[in-house]
Amino acid sequence: MILGTTTTAVGAESHVDNPYAGATQYVNADWTANVVAEAAAVEATDPTLAQQMLSIKSTPTAVWMDRIGAIEGNVDGPGLKHHLDAAVAQKSGSTPIVLNVVIYDLPGRDCYALASNGELPATDAGLERYKTEYIDEIADLLDNPEYAGIRIAATVEPDSLPNLTTNLSEPACQQSAPYYRAGVAYALDKLHAIPNVYTYVDAAHSGWLGWDTNSVGAVQTFVEVAQSTIAGFASIDGFVTNTANSTPLSEPFLTDSSASINGMPIRSAKYYEWNFSFDEADWTADLYNQLVAAGFPATTGMLIDTSRNGWGGDARPTAVSTSTDLNTYVNESRIDRRIHRGAWCNPAGAGLGERPVASPSGYTASHLDAFVWIKPPGESDGSSTEIPNDEGKGFDRMCDPTYVAAKLGNQLTGALPGAPVSGKWFSTQFQQLVANAYPVIPADGTVDPTPDPTTDPTTDPTTDPTTDPTTDPTTDPTTDPADTSSPTVPAGLTAGTTTTSSIPLTWTASTDNVAVTGYDVYQGTVKIASTTTPSYTVTGLTADTAYTFSVRAKDAAANVSAASAAVTASTKAATTTPAGACKVTYSTNDWNTGFTGSAKITNTSSTALSAWTLAFTFPAGQQISQGWSAIFTQTGTTVSAANQAWNGTLAAGASVDIGFNATHTGTNTAPSTFTLNGTTCS
Repeated sequence: MILGTTTTAVGAESHVDNPYAGATQYVNADWTANVVAEAAAVEATDPTLAQQMLSIKSTPTAVWMDRIGAIEGNVDGPGLKHHLDAAVAQKSGSTPIVLNVVIYDLPGRDCYALASNGELPATDAGLERYKTEYIDEIADLLDNPEYAGIRIAATVEPDSLPNLTTNLSEPACQQSAPYYRAGVAYALDKLHAIPNVYTYVDAAHSGWLGWDTNSVGAVQTFVEVAQSTIAGFASIDGFVTNTANSTPLSEPFLTDSSASINGMPIRSAKYYEWNFSFDEADWTADLYNQLVAAGFPATTGMLIDTSRNGWGGDARPTAVSTSTDLNTYVNESRIDRRIHRGAWCNPAGAGLGERPVASPSGYTASHLDAFVWIKPPGESDGSSTEIPNDEGKGFDRMCDPTYVAAKLGNQLTGALPGAPVSGKWFSTQFQQLVANAYPVIPADGTVDPTPDPTTDPTTDPTTDPTTDPTTDPTTDPTTDPADTSSPTVPAGLTAGTTTTSSIPLTWTASTDNVAVTGYDVYQGTVKIASTTTPSYTVTGLTADTAYTFSVRAKDAAANVSAASAAVTASTKAATTTPAGACKVTYSTNDWNTGFTGSAKITNTSSTALSAWTLAFTFPAGQQISQGWSAIFTQTGTTVSAANQAWNGTLAAGASVDIGFNATHTGTNTAPSTFTLNGTTCS
C-alpha cells in the first residue's frame, strides 16, 4: 500500500490586525536538528549547557529565502514548499499558525556591508530576475489555496531601505538605490495581494536609525516606497527591527535618554553619540509615532527580533553606576557590552533574548505585534576571513576579530573568530548565545509547549511517511533502481557581463524523468563547481584572459547528462589610473551649533601610498575641536589631516575613514574641494 496525503484547500481568513495574536509560530525542523546536534556535541563537557539547548530546540525561527535557489531548496536546506507543507502539518485544529519568511534577494543587496552581498547585480537585468525568478515564484507558492489556512509573515528585505537613509555616499548604494525602491515596491504589491500574507518592512535598529536626522529620513523613505505601491500605506502591515543585530530590547539602568549626569546629557556619552534611542523599545516607540504622523495607519504593528540581544552572563550589570563621570556612568550601566554600537558582526558576549511571543506586555508605546526570532540563532553574520563561495557573499572586515576599525573609534571589532559565511551554522556563536541568554534558559531540559518537529511525527515531515517522499520507496529515486535515464543536456549556455576576475554563466534548465537535482560546471575538462540552479558565477579568474566552460545536469540516481555546448568568454582587462588619484566622501551629523564630520578617503590610483595628508578649506568658519584616525591641524579656515602611524599605508583601491567634532555658527556648508598629497580628489 502506498501512503500519501490528501490536500484540502482551506478558505483564507480575513486579514487581521495582528497575525501573531492567538496563534502559534512555525518551528523549522532543520534549525531544531542543528540545536539537538549541538547539544549532543557539548553534553560530555557541559551537560548544563546541553540541557539549556534542548530547552529551546522547539523555538520558532524564520525561514530565509536568501537567493533564487532557496525557493526550490539547495545545499542549505529544503525549499519554501517544504516549509509551507510542514506549517500546514503543524497547525493544530482551529488555532492559527504563523510562518515567518524572509524576503532577501534585492539587486545589489546589502550595498554597505560585504558579508551579505547577494547574487543579483544592481542593474535592470538584475531587477527583472528579482521580479520574475524570485518574487513571482514566491508569490505563486504563497497564493496556493493549500496554504490559505496559515498566516505568512514576510520580513521584507533586511538592511535595504535603511541604507538609502545613511549610506548613499557609497557608490554601491547609489547604484542600488533605484532598484531597492522598485524591488521593495514590487514585492509589497505581489505579497499584499495575498490575503493571508502580512508584510513587515525592515527598519534596521536603534543604533543605526535612532538619531533624529536618520529617523526622519528613514520615515520619509518608507512613506515614498509605500505611496509607490498599488495599495499605498495598506501594502505594509508593519515594521521589524533588530534583525541580524544585537541591540538590547531595553536598557534597565538607562531608562531616560533625556537625563543628565553631572550636568552632561547621557545621550552625549561616547557610546550613544547623541542618539536618543538607547534600545529597541525606544526605537520602535519613536518610529511608530513618526510613521503614524506621516500617514501610516494607527494599526501599523512592530516586531522586534530578540534572537541575539539578551546580553546576559557574568558581564551583565546588576545596578546603575554610581560614577559621576559621564562615560564611566554609561559604560558601567549599559547591558549592551559591545565596544561600539556599530559592532554588528558575530559580537562576542551576546546572548539569546526574549523568546518569541505575541503582543508582549509592558511596551504599549511600541505597539508590538510580537517578539520574533527572525535571524535564527547560530547562523553566522559573516565570515571572519575571506571564504570563496558561490552565493555572492563577500568578506567584511567588521567580521574580522583582528581588524582595528576606524568606524568603531579605532578599536578591534569584537567579532568572534572562526565564523563561516553568513547564514551558515556557527557552533561557537550558538554556544555563547545560549550561555549568555537573558532571560536565562532553564537547565532542566524543560521544553516549551510548541510542537517539537524532531519527535512529533504529525508535525515533522522528515519522519511522517504521509508527507515525506524520501520515506516512501515507491516515490524516492534514491531507492528506485529503475531510474537509469539521464537528464537532458543543458542548453543555451551563455556568459554574461564579465569583470576582471569573474564570468557569470546561465543556461536553460534541464528536464528529467524524475527530477534534476543539480548541475556540474566545467572549466575545460576540470569540474570547478556544482549548483542547484541554472546559473553560476565563476570567480577568482585572471584579468584579460579567455576561459571555456561547459555544464552537465545530474539527478538523484547519479545519472549525468552529456556536456552542454561549450562557451568561451574573456575577463575584462585590468585598468590603471595615475598615481595619487583619489576620492573623498564627506558627510556631517549636525546638532545645534555642533557637528560630527566624517570623511572616507579612497586611493583610486593603481599605486599604494605609504603616507597621506588630506587638505581642505571650510567655507563658513567651522572650527574643529577633536579628531580621530588622523592628525588634524587647522589654521584659519584651512585644515590638514595627516595619517596616524598605524594607517599611513593606503593600498590601491583601499579606503580609510577619518572624523572629527567641530562647531559652526549656524551655517555648515561642506568644503568644495579636497586634495590628497596635493592631488585634487573627486
